Amino acid sequence: MESLLRSFTAAQSTRQPYRHPTAAELEIAGTGFAAFLDRAPHGLDELGFSVEGEVLVQEPGTERAWGLYAIDRSAPPSLVVEVPHPSSDLRTDLIGLALFRRVPGAVLAVAGAHRRREDPAHDTRTVFHVVSALLARRGLPQVQLHGFKDRTLPAADVVLSAGAAEAGDAARRAADRLEAAGFRVRRAWAEPCRGLAGTTNVQSQATGGTPFLHVELNRTVRETRRADVVEALAAADLRKP
Repeated sequence: MESLLRSFTAAQSTRQPYRHPTAAELEIAGTGFAAFLDRAPHGLDELGFSVEGEVLVQEPGTERAWGLYAIDRSAPPSLVVEVPHPSSDLRTDLIGLALFRRVPGAVLAVAGAHRRREDPAHDTRTVFHVVSALLARRGLPQVQLHGFKDRTLPAADVVLSAGAAEAGDAARRAADRLEAAGFRVRRAWAEPCRGLAGTTNVQSQATGGTPFLHVELNRTVRETRRADVVEALAAADLRKP
């Protein structure tokens, strides 16, 4: 899985082929992913997805660069781990994969194109958003991983928010766990965070009350303390009750 994800992310670039899915294709993606989640015939090959075990992956090198999605079947669906900018917020893909592996029943969603070609955190016309919104409607909490430059906010290692939603107990538990692990945590619901709160994030706007955690990690943390981040987030127990 790690090898697949690394090669998937490495293939992304500012020049890669990309087009937005049509409205009809987005509808197929929504109904197809719901069927895949429920172990029913899904028809996602029509959109260029192939299935490798419990992983759906896009056609490499084509304009249908619409993502990689994985389901852990060891438990009922419990948490969505989202990586919207894997090739620009470096190492968030590896953190997402590690958290996915730590949480029974997790679903992993990784965007398929470079941020300059597709920005699913700010665009509802994406398969990534359709899948995230579907899972939110099913009551699955979401944790979305991002990165920022150390110099953007030198006083913080991690910025936590609920994006456009209201921060709840899960966000506060995550902040406490990360702080206990030695991270300098900025709680966006209580402190200024220099534009890192994700208030325009479209997944957070589509939660319908389902918990959403927006996690910004500085570059040093993403390079040197990935395992500590994963352990703290897993210990915060962000899963669906």
